[in-house]
Amino acid sequence: MNTVLVERVLQSGQIVQIVRGDITAERVDAIVNAANQYLQHGGGVAWAISEKGGATIQKESDAWIREHGPVPHSHPAWTSGGRLPAKYVIHAVGPVWGDGDEDRKLAEAVSGSLRVADELHCTSIALPAISTGIFGFPKERAARVILAAIETYFEGNPSALKTVRLVLFDRETADVFLRAVQASQTDTP
Repeated sequence: MNTVLVERVLQSGQIVQIVRGDITAERVDAIVNAANQYLQHGGGVAWAISEKGGATIQKESDAWIREHGPVPHSHPAWTSGGRLPAKYVIHAVGPVWGDGDEDRKLAEAVSGSLRVADELHCTSIALPAISTGIFGFPKERAARVILAAIETYFEGNPSALKTVRLVLFDRETADVFLRAVQASQTDTP
């Protein structure tokens, strides 16, 4: 069962929640998959989403790649949710730590995911800690970048999104994001 650990209302009106749990169980319009550029869902969050969502997600991902080519950081792909409770899966490609310009690439993956959710007329979305698994992005840094990217997106874009849930599987990652939210609230005048 997923548990909301903290909730923050942005100046733009959206609710951002830090949730500990399983992103594949989220009852939101869209969940974000931490994907690779070829949408091969073989490990980590991508594997869990593909496994629980069924073969449809990989088939639609393969069709996306045939039609559009590799997925860039700034323009996530999307598929149906298959058997998941979410209607859509947005496949965001985060950076591999050490490839250079990682903060910008991660921010683009987050803002791109929010933009796709808006294009799909979603009102709720759940994101994982993109790039912090096998891609090696340091969790503390990723938390700051992801939270800032969410806030920046809503400051500059009219949006139908009402709720953004950051769904974190393990306690350590959830604690890192909780500290980042607390730090961002103390930095705000």
